[in-house]
Amino acid sequence: MADKRTSDTSRVKKGAELEGEHLAEVTDVTPKQARALLRKHGANWQRLKDEAEVKKDE
Repeated sequence: MADKRTSDTSRVKKGAELEGEHLAEVTDVTPKQARALLRKHGANWQRLKDEAEVKKDE
């Protein structure tokens, strides 16, 4: 059976370092901003994406 690859942004790469990179790639914020958001909101990805959109607009 072939691997099914999707661009589903709800799937998060495992590993603390990769979570920040993943958030930065998905939302177009800087890695530094992504790490700050992760520290502030933890693993609440819907909230993280919402906050990242606000930061991106600034």
